[in-house]
Amino acid sequence: MTTTPPLVIAVDGPAASGKGTIAKALARHYDLPFMDTGKLYRACGLAVRLAGHDPYDAEAAAQAARRLDPALLDDPDLMSALNSDYASIVSSHPAVRAALFDVQRSFAQQPGGAVLDGRDIGTVIAPDAIAKLFVTAAPEVRAQRRHAEQAGRGSDQTLADVLADIHARDARDSGRSAAPLVQASDAALLDTSDLGIAAAVAAAIALVEKARAQHSR
Repeated sequence: MTTTPPLVIAVDGPAASGKGTIAKALARHYDLPFMDTGKLYRACGLAVRLAGHDPYDAEAAAQAARRLDPALLDDPDLMSALNSDYASIVSSHPAVRAALFDVQRSFAQQPGGAVLDGRDIGTVIAPDAIAKLFVTAAPEVRAQRRHAEQAGRGSDQTLADVLADIHARDARDSGRSAAPLVQASDAALLDTSDLGIAAAVAAAIALVEKARAQHSR
């Protein structure tokens, strides 16, 4: 008698690619718990900011990660443009990633399965996930999405500045030595540049079902 392994879905991709929206939709569709791992790094960046430390200070960032206050996950400033920069910088420190690794791995190893989105879920956190998606979009499209999102929060950052930030984050995330942003060899690519939310979610579900079918053979 064979047992069906828990359905773990890893959703990776760069900033503003749509991976968070897609991951949440997958969690609802499959009735699975969901973790936005990027919020852990945002909370760490916010802790560093509130303490007045330099985000490039690896030890200060690591201490913030080890003592992370869960209340920061609900802070209104968590998703601000400034905090996005802090999150990207602190996440490049190996000690920060190590400090937050167990939290993410434990979530991924729940008996009933889980959906996680981030930068290194399919490669580092849940390398054995049944379904892996790498969600991306053209930088200009991602910048437009992020700009609209931030404008809705009252930000006056220009589209040009948002695009520059997107390029800078991509460079940091892909170039860091610890768990760089990279498509896992067994991850399905989903480009959302020309897709609306409904179409992107439908495409993601189809890819997950394909991965499940292949896994059960």
